[in-house]
Amino acid sequence: MGPQALRVAGIVQAIANFGIDVHDTGDLNGPPNPFVSPVDGYRHLAEVAQWNQLLHDAVFNALQVQRMPVVLGGDHCLGIGSVSAVAKHCKATGKHLRVLWLDAHADFNTASLTPSGNIHGMPVACLCGQGPAELVDMGGPGHRLNPKDLRQVGIRSVDEGEKRLVAEMGIDVFDMRFIDEHGMRHAMEMALALMDDNTHLHVSLDVDFLDPDIAPGVATTVRGGPNYREAQLCMEMIADTGRLSSMDIVELNPALDVRNQTAELAVDLIESLFGKSTLMRKRS
Repeated sequence: MGPQALRVAGIVQAIANFGIDVHDTGDLNGPPNPFVSPVDGYRHLAEVAQWNQLLHDAVFNALQVQRMPVVLGGDHCLGIGSVSAVAKHCKATGKHLRVLWLDAHADFNTASLTPSGNIHGMPVACLCGQGPAELVDMGGPGHRLNPKDLRQVGIRSVDEGEKRLVAEMGIDVFDMRFIDEHGMRHAMEMALALMDDNTHLHVSLDVDFLDPDIAPGVATTVRGGPNYREAQLCMEMIADTGRLSSMDIVELNPALDVRNQTAELAVDLIESLFGKSTLMRKRS
Protein backbone atom coordinates (compact mmCIF):
# COMPACT_ATOMS: atom_id res chain seq x y z
CA MET A 1 0.00 0.00 0.00
CA GLY A 2 2.85 2.39 0.79
CA PRO A 3 4.27 2.58 -2.75
CA GLN A 4 0.82 3.22 -4.20
CA ALA A 5 0.17 6.01 -1.67
CA LEU A 6 3.41 7.68 -2.77
CA ARG A 7 2.32 7.39 -6.39
CA VAL A 8 -1.05 8.94 -5.53
CA ALA A 9 0.84 11.76 -3.78
CA GLY A 10 2.65 12.43 -7.07
CA ILE A 11 6.16 11.14 -6.49
CA VAL A 12 6.82 10.27 -10.15
CA GLN A 13 5.84 13.69 -11.47
CA ALA A 14 7.57 15.45 -8.57
CA ILE A 15 10.92 13.95 -9.58
CA ALA A 16 10.25 14.36 -13.30
CA ASN A 17 9.69 18.08 -12.75
CA PHE A 18 13.46 18.43 -12.26
CA GLY A 19 14.07 17.29 -15.82
CA ILE A 20 14.81 13.73 -14.76
CA ASP A 21 13.78 10.76 -16.90
CA VAL A 22 11.71 8.74 -14.42
CA HIS A 23 10.84 5.13 -15.21
CA ASP A 24 8.32 3.63 -12.77
CA THR A 25 8.94 -0.11 -13.08
CA GLY A 26 5.91 -0.96 -10.94
CA ASP A 27 5.74 -3.27 -7.95
CA LEU A 28 7.76 -6.44 -7.54
CA ASN A 29 5.76 -9.61 -7.02
CA GLY A 30 6.88 -11.87 -4.20
CA PRO A 31 5.52 -14.45 -1.73
CA PRO A 32 2.54 -13.55 0.50
CA ASN A 33 2.86 -12.92 4.22
CA PRO A 34 2.14 -16.23 5.99
CA PHE A 35 1.44 -14.56 9.39
CA VAL A 36 3.19 -17.25 11.45
CA SER A 37 5.25 -17.15 14.63
CA PRO A 38 9.05 -16.73 14.61
CA VAL A 39 11.22 -19.76 13.99
CA ASP A 40 14.68 -19.73 15.62
CA GLY A 41 14.29 -16.02 16.28
CA TYR A 42 13.19 -14.98 12.76
CA ARG A 43 9.68 -14.27 11.55
CA HIS A 44 9.04 -15.20 7.90
CA LEU A 45 12.74 -15.62 7.06
CA ALA A 46 12.16 -17.52 3.80
CA GLU A 47 9.68 -14.93 2.52
CA VAL A 48 11.88 -12.00 3.59
CA ALA A 49 14.86 -13.57 1.83
CA GLN A 50 12.85 -14.02 -1.39
CA TRP A 51 11.58 -10.44 -1.37
CA ASN A 52 15.04 -9.07 -0.71
CA GLN A 53 16.61 -11.18 -3.45
CA LEU A 54 14.05 -9.86 -5.93
CA LEU A 55 14.79 -6.30 -4.84
CA HIS A 56 18.54 -6.88 -4.85
CA ASP A 57 18.41 -8.04 -8.46
CA ALA A 58 16.19 -5.13 -9.54
CA VAL A 59 18.39 -2.51 -7.86
CA PHE A 60 21.62 -4.05 -9.15
CA ASN A 61 20.25 -4.21 -12.69
CA ALA A 62 19.24 -0.54 -12.53
CA LEU A 63 22.71 0.45 -11.36
CA GLN A 64 24.30 -1.62 -14.12
CA VAL A 65 22.59 0.54 -16.74
CA GLN A 66 23.49 3.74 -14.86
CA ARG A 67 20.02 4.52 -13.55
CA MET A 68 19.36 5.75 -10.02
CA PRO A 69 17.13 3.31 -8.11
CA VAL A 70 14.48 4.85 -5.85
CA VAL A 71 12.92 2.02 -3.85
CA LEU A 72 9.37 2.48 -2.58
CA GLY A 73 9.05 -0.19 0.03
CA GLY A 74 7.10 -1.80 2.77
CA ASP A 75 9.01 -2.40 5.98
CA HIS A 76 12.67 -1.55 6.42
CA CYS A 77 13.90 -5.13 6.07
CA LEU A 78 13.94 -4.32 2.32
CA GLY A 79 17.05 -2.26 3.01
CA ILE A 80 18.93 -5.57 3.09
CA GLY A 81 18.28 -6.19 -0.59
CA SER A 82 18.77 -2.62 -1.79
CA VAL A 83 21.94 -1.83 0.18
CA SER A 84 23.44 -5.25 -0.63
CA ALA A 85 22.96 -4.49 -4.32
CA VAL A 86 24.51 -1.04 -3.95
CA ALA A 87 27.46 -2.46 -2.02
CA LYS A 88 28.01 -5.06 -4.74
CA HIS A 89 27.86 -2.36 -7.42
CA CYS A 90 30.30 -0.13 -5.54
CA LYS A 91 32.77 -2.95 -5.13
CA ALA A 92 32.59 -3.75 -8.84
CA THR A 93 33.01 -0.12 -9.92
CA GLY A 94 35.53 1.02 -7.32
CA LYS A 95 33.11 3.48 -5.72
CA HIS A 96 33.24 4.38 -2.05
CA LEU A 97 29.88 3.58 -0.45
CA ARG A 98 28.28 5.79 2.20
CA VAL A 99 24.92 4.76 3.66
CA LEU A 100 22.83 7.35 5.49
CA TRP A 101 20.20 5.56 7.58
CA LEU A 102 17.43 7.98 8.62
CA ASP A 103 15.33 6.17 11.20
CA ALA A 104 13.86 6.28 14.69
CA HIS A 105 15.31 2.80 15.33
CA ALA A 106 18.82 1.38 15.14
CA ASP A 107 17.57 -1.77 13.35
CA PHE A 108 20.45 -3.75 14.84
CA ASN A 109 18.62 -6.63 16.49
CA THR A 110 19.64 -10.26 16.00
CA ALA A 111 17.80 -13.55 16.51
CA SER A 112 19.13 -13.79 20.07
CA LEU A 113 18.26 -10.19 20.95
CA THR A 114 14.97 -9.51 19.19
CA PRO A 115 11.85 -9.27 21.35
CA SER A 116 9.58 -9.99 18.37
CA GLY A 117 11.47 -11.86 15.66
CA ASN A 118 10.49 -9.18 13.14
CA ILE A 119 13.27 -8.80 10.60
CA HIS A 120 12.45 -5.13 10.01
CA GLY A 121 14.34 -4.62 13.29
CA MET A 122 17.44 -6.38 11.93
CA PRO A 123 18.45 -5.00 8.51
CA VAL A 124 21.49 -3.01 9.67
CA ALA A 125 22.77 -5.98 11.66
CA CYS A 126 22.34 -8.26 8.62
CA LEU A 127 24.08 -5.78 6.33
CA CYS A 128 27.01 -5.70 8.75
CA GLY A 129 27.29 -9.50 8.85
CA GLN A 130 25.21 -10.24 11.94
CA GLY A 131 22.41 -12.50 10.74
CA PRO A 132 21.41 -15.59 8.74
CA ALA A 133 23.36 -16.47 5.60
CA GLU A 134 20.28 -15.98 3.41
CA LEU A 135 20.38 -12.27 4.23
CA VAL A 136 24.01 -11.60 5.14
CA ASP A 137 25.31 -12.99 1.84
CA MET A 138 22.57 -11.43 -0.31
CA GLY A 139 25.08 -9.75 -2.62
CA GLY A 140 27.50 -12.64 -2.46
CA PRO A 141 30.29 -13.27 0.08
CA GLY A 142 32.44 -10.21 0.62
CA HIS A 143 29.80 -7.66 -0.39
CA ARG A 144 28.74 -6.77 3.14
CA LEU A 145 28.49 -3.24 4.44
CA ASN A 146 31.50 -1.93 6.34
CA PRO A 147 30.10 -0.38 9.57
CA LYS A 148 32.49 2.55 9.03
CA ASP A 149 30.54 3.44 5.88
CA LEU A 150 27.25 3.77 7.78
CA ARG A 151 25.81 6.85 9.48
CA GLN A 152 22.55 6.72 11.46
CA VAL A 153 20.59 9.92 12.11
CA GLY A 154 17.47 10.53 14.20
CA ILE A 155 17.72 7.38 16.33
CA ARG A 156 15.65 7.46 19.53
CA SER A 157 14.43 3.89 20.14
CA VAL A 158 17.08 1.19 20.70
CA ASP A 159 16.73 -2.11 22.55
CA GLU A 160 19.27 -2.86 25.28
CA GLY A 161 21.03 -5.62 23.35
CA GLU A 162 21.18 -3.44 20.27
CA LYS A 163 22.98 -0.71 22.20
CA ARG A 164 25.85 -3.06 22.98
CA LEU A 165 26.14 -4.34 19.42
CA VAL A 166 26.04 -0.86 17.87
CA ALA A 167 28.81 0.22 20.23
CA GLU A 168 30.89 -2.88 19.50
CA MET A 169 30.57 -2.37 15.74
CA GLY A 170 31.67 1.27 16.02
CA ILE A 171 28.74 2.72 14.04
CA ASP A 172 28.39 6.50 13.96
CA VAL A 173 24.98 7.25 15.47
CA PHE A 174 23.60 10.78 15.65
CA ASP A 175 20.61 10.22 17.89
CA MET A 176 18.02 12.80 18.85
CA ARG A 177 19.83 13.60 22.09
CA PHE A 178 22.92 14.52 20.07
CA ILE A 179 20.77 16.57 17.70
CA ASP A 180 19.08 18.38 20.60
CA GLU A 181 22.48 19.29 22.02
CA HIS A 182 24.27 20.20 18.79
CA GLY A 183 21.56 20.86 16.22
CA MET A 184 20.45 19.02 13.10
CA ARG A 185 22.82 20.98 10.86
CA HIS A 186 25.87 19.90 12.87
CA ALA A 187 24.70 16.28 12.95
CA MET A 188 24.22 16.22 9.19
CA GLU A 189 27.56 17.93 8.55
CA MET A 190 29.26 15.15 10.50
CA ALA A 191 27.19 12.42 8.85
CA LEU A 192 28.01 13.73 5.38
CA ALA A 193 31.67 14.57 6.02
CA LEU A 194 34.59 12.97 4.17
CA MET A 195 32.79 12.30 0.91
CA ASP A 196 34.42 12.94 -2.46
CA ASP A 197 33.62 12.67 -6.17
CA ASN A 198 34.01 8.88 -5.95
CA THR A 199 31.38 8.48 -3.22
CA HIS A 200 28.10 6.68 -3.88
CA LEU A 201 25.64 7.98 -1.28
CA HIS A 202 22.69 5.72 -0.50
CA VAL A 203 19.92 7.22 1.63
CA SER A 204 17.58 4.82 3.42
CA LEU A 205 14.63 6.84 4.72
CA ASP A 206 12.26 5.21 7.18
CA VAL A 207 9.20 7.43 7.53
CA ASP A 208 9.27 6.91 11.32
CA PHE A 209 12.44 9.03 11.25
CA LEU A 210 9.99 11.96 11.31
CA ASP A 211 8.04 13.06 14.35
CA PRO A 212 4.57 11.43 14.34
CA ASP A 213 2.96 14.85 14.73
CA ILE A 214 3.84 15.50 11.09
CA ALA A 215 4.01 11.87 9.86
CA PRO A 216 1.34 9.71 11.52
CA GLY A 217 1.16 7.12 8.74
CA VAL A 218 3.59 4.58 10.19
CA ALA A 219 3.12 1.59 12.49
CA THR A 220 6.21 2.20 14.63
CA THR A 221 5.91 5.86 15.62
CA VAL A 222 8.31 7.27 18.23
CA ARG A 223 7.86 10.72 19.72
CA GLY A 224 10.64 13.29 19.53
CA GLY A 225 11.66 12.99 15.89
CA PRO A 226 12.69 15.76 13.48
CA ASN A 227 10.09 18.39 12.74
CA TYR A 228 9.28 19.66 9.26
CA ARG A 229 12.01 22.30 9.11
CA GLU A 230 14.66 19.91 10.45
CA ALA A 231 13.63 17.25 7.94
CA GLN A 232 13.79 19.72 5.06
CA LEU A 233 17.25 20.82 6.21
CA CYS A 234 18.40 17.18 6.12
CA MET A 235 17.16 16.74 2.57
CA GLU A 236 18.67 19.97 1.27
CA MET A 237 22.04 19.19 2.86
CA ILE A 238 22.00 15.77 1.18
CA ALA A 239 21.12 17.41 -2.15
CA ASP A 240 23.97 19.90 -1.70
CA THR A 241 26.52 17.08 -1.66
CA GLY A 242 25.68 16.11 -5.23
CA ARG A 243 26.46 12.51 -4.28
CA LEU A 244 22.98 10.98 -3.88
CA SER A 245 22.97 7.89 -6.11
CA SER A 246 20.28 5.55 -4.72
CA MET A 247 17.65 5.55 -2.00
CA ASP A 248 14.86 3.75 -0.12
CA ILE A 249 11.59 5.19 1.17
CA VAL A 250 9.99 2.67 3.53
CA GLU A 251 7.50 1.99 6.36
CA LEU A 252 4.70 4.23 5.05
CA ASN A 253 1.37 2.69 6.10
CA PRO A 254 -1.62 4.45 4.47
CA ALA A 255 -4.03 2.57 6.75
CA LEU A 256 -2.68 4.63 9.64
CA ASP A 257 -2.30 7.89 7.73
CA VAL A 258 -4.59 10.92 7.79
CA ARG A 259 -5.77 11.94 4.30
CA ASN A 260 -2.46 10.74 2.82
CA GLN A 261 -0.58 13.55 4.60
CA THR A 262 2.46 11.37 5.40
CA ALA A 263 2.81 10.31 1.77
CA GLU A 264 2.47 13.92 0.65
CA LEU A 265 5.11 14.98 3.18
CA ALA A 266 7.43 12.22 1.95
CA VAL A 267 7.05 13.48 -1.63
CA ASP A 268 7.73 17.03 -0.42
CA LEU A 269 10.98 15.84 1.18
CA ILE A 270 11.97 13.87 -1.91
CA GLU A 271 11.56 17.05 -3.96
CA SER A 272 14.10 18.71 -1.67
CA LEU A 273 16.46 15.77 -2.17
CA PHE A 274 16.33 16.39 -5.91
CA GLY A 275 16.82 20.13 -5.77
CA LYS A 276 13.79 22.02 -4.49
CA SER A 277 14.83 24.97 -2.36
CA THR A 278 13.38 28.24 -1.11
CA LEU A 279 16.17 30.19 -2.82
CA MET A 280 18.60 29.58 -5.65
CA ARG A 281 21.58 27.83 -4.11
CA LYS A 282 24.95 26.76 -5.44
CA ARG A 283 25.28 22.99 -5.46
CA SER A 284 28.35 20.84 -5.78
